[in-house]
Amino acid sequence: MTAAASRPVSIKVDEEMKARLNRLAEARQRTPHWMMREAITQYVEREEKREAFRQDALKAWEAYRATGLHLSAAEADAWLDQLQQGNDIDPPPCRG
Repeated sequence: MTAAASRPVSIKVDEEMKARLNRLAEARQRTPHWMMREAITQYVEREEKREAFRQDALKAWEAYRATGLHLSAAEADAWLDQLQQGNDIDPPPCRG
């Protein structure tokens, strides 16, 4: 969304939160408006990533339920240990 396409939105915060926001904005030499936009942007980006992770987990669960294919925790750990050591190896084959 470009700046020209931005639309004002209002939110209600109590006086204590408003004062905290103003103090932090002053300390950071930013406006309260900038601080709120930054907070919302970071929150939405984090929650989008969290939701994508959740959706991937649900897809993986459904794939497991449909096929029964899996790795044991020990197999996965051994593979991840190899990757961490810099060995670019393929994952072990899934078993049913």
